Amino acid sequence: MTPAINSARHAGIAFQLHEYHHDADASSYGLEAAEKLGVAAEQVFKTLVVSLDGKQLAVGIVPVNCQLGLKRIAKAAGAKKATMASPEIVERTTGYVLGGVSPLGQKKRLPTFIDVSAQQWSTLYVSAGRRGLEIELSPEDLAALSQGQFAALSA
Repeated sequence: MTPAINSARHAGIAFQLHEYHHDADASSYGLEAAEKLGVAAEQVFKTLVVSLDGKQLAVGIVPVNCQLGLKRIAKAAGAKKATMASPEIVERTTGYVLGGVSPLGQKKRLPTFIDVSAQQWSTLYVSAGRRGLEIELSPEDLAALSQGQFAALSA
C-alpha cells in the first residue's frame, strides 16, 4: 500500500487501481502509463512540483501529453514566477520517487492546481505512488483529496 492508496481508502472515495510492468528504459513515465493501460494520453495526468518565487512549493497536475505552463501555474497561485523544483526537493517533500509522484498522500501538503481539461473526464488517472501503478478516480475526488483548484495550466 502506498500513502496515495491509503489516502483514497481513508476518504472512502470510489477508485480503481491499475498496475502495469514499468519499463526502466521508457522515455516518458506518463506516456508509458497511457500506452500500457490503453487509455488516451489526455486522460492520464502527471504530477509536477514547482517553486513559486523561490519561496514556496506547489503542485501542478497536467495531462501527460502536455507541458506545464510555468507562467500559468504562477498566475493561478498568485506568484510572479514558477520554476521546476529539483528532483531532490520533489522526492524529499512528497515522499515519492520521480515517475511515481502522486498528488495524493504526499508527506507535506502543497498548494495544488489541476488543469481544467481534467473536468472533461468522468475519471482520470494519476500515479498511485510508484512507477507502474496508477489510480483512477473522478476529477472532483482528486480535487477534494488534494485540496486542489482547477486552472488553465497546460502550455
